[in-house]
Amino acid sequence: MNENLFASFITPMMFGLPLVTLIVLFPSLLFPTSNRLVNNRLISLQQWMLQLVSKQMMSIHNTKGQTWALMLMSLILFIGSTNLLGLLPHSFTPTTQLSMNLGMAIPLWAGAVITGFRNKTKASLAHFLPQGTPTPLIPMLVIIETISLFIQPVALAVRLTANITAGHLLIHLIGGATLALMSINTTTALITFVILILLTVLEFAVAMIQAYVFTLLVSLYLHDNT
Repeated sequence: MNENLFASFITPMMFGLPLVTLIVLFPSLLFPTSNRLVNNRLISLQQWMLQLVSKQMMSIHNTKGQTWALMLMSLILFIGSTNLLGLLPHSFTPTTQLSMNLGMAIPLWAGAVITGFRNKTKASLAHFLPQGTPTPLIPMLVIIETISLFIQPVALAVRLTANITAGHLLIHLIGGATLALMSINTTTALITFVILILLTVLEFAVAMIQAYVFTLLVSLYLHDNT
């Protein structure tokens, strides 16, 4: 087992240059397009899943909010495919990097907030001071609501980073324990191997769920500001 548990989270380099750009662009090659009149099963399944997710996510939005549908679907496809590719052996998961997740969360959050201040100025300002607030609590409440507003993108990025990183660390630890136990106790090694398989299946679910949660929260922020 590697001594450094976080070695798999180090950005891969080649000739002194980071390969993050190529890794980020790679998932887009996995979604085929077709110019045929009748699509094959893979493309039909892909379109069905996109329609299902977009219908569920866009049902709460008005006409202005629905113009963000393409961006939200691209976001969930990118995060989901990146998370799944990171579960492959000897691979690198960009979504384990807080800097990248902040780079996605902050512009999306800022775009939603700016849209709210442009289209619904009074309603957006009203969130800072709920109706019926006692006068002595007004300054404190405004400060608290302002802080909670600026924490939203940080919470988005930290949630995604923590969930993906924790799952990878668990797989790494249990996999190392299984290898160590093979020469000590075969029965215990088989038990830990079964646990490792179940955890891997769980991580596949977590990878998709975290992509959906990230996109859904961005969608809810957008809904509150359109």
